[in-house]
Amino acid sequence: MAGEISMSTFQSIKQGLTEAVAHAKGNQAGVNEYQPYEVDVAGLRKRLGLTQEQFAARFGFSVATLRHWERGDRTPHGPALVLLNLIDREPKAVMRALAA
Repeated sequence: MAGEISMSTFQSIKQGLTEAVAHAKGNQAGVNEYQPYEVDVAGLRKRLGLTQEQFAARFGFSVATLRHWERGDRTPHGPALVLLNLIDREPKAVMRALAA
């Protein structure tokens, strides 16, 4: 019937919640937590041979934000930092993926 949750869906949700509660209590079993590292944004951009405008356009950042990062007024965090980590490690793969 519409609106009913199957037993396998329920079990999956239950398992996810159990793991989330265990993680919140400090139990890291079964959880891979990614910790991005700080990225020298200006150095990365220069290594790729891109202007600020090109780098921002290619990877979806605003030029103003990029300038703040490069001056040190702000630091990238969250998804932006993860993307910068990927660009730093595998720039060609990121560029191929974004061009597809």
